[in-house]
Amino acid sequence: MTLAYVGLGSNLGDRLATLRSAARLLQAGALPETAVVRCSPIFETRPLGPSLHPFLNAAIELRTALAPEAVLDGLLALEVRHGRTRKDRWEARTLDLDLLAVLADGRSRELRTPRLVLPHPELARRDFVLAPLAALCPDLRPSGGPTVAELLAALPDGQRTILAPIAAALC
Repeated sequence: MTLAYVGLGSNLGDRLATLRSAARLLQAGALPETAVVRCSPIFETRPLGPSLHPFLNAAIELRTALAPEAVLDGLLALEVRHGRTRKDRWEARTLDLDLLAVLADGRSRELRTPRLVLPHPELARRDFVLAPLAALCPDLRPSGGPTVAELLAALPDGQRTILAPIAAALC
């Protein structure tokens, strides 16, 4: 069994209901041989790129026997189930699920395939990923270097997107 960390984001429709729906489906077994361990707080963030709608972002820790590519396939299917379309890189979206990092035997696993790069290549530059991840596992060293908490603390003000924490629980 490995631990997999998934980033969740939504900036179209009922953002909170969408994130909660994805979390409930994961808790209900949407991914075989996978269980939700815990969920992070939710944060409202300004969008990157041309999108005008603010996001809600969170993270979920999963325990899984699946290979990372199988986890990715399941996450992409959940996105489609929630109306996700992919046209432009920075477009608004109903649901965005990103496999951020996978831990095997307590160590972050590195993977580079045409479909998947682990840890997520933008993880260290995005507070909307780092803050939820730090709430779950502040000592996680995604690339063997600084911890998630250290990466978040070192992020320059100009790269910060978090507008506010959201009081509602994800799961």
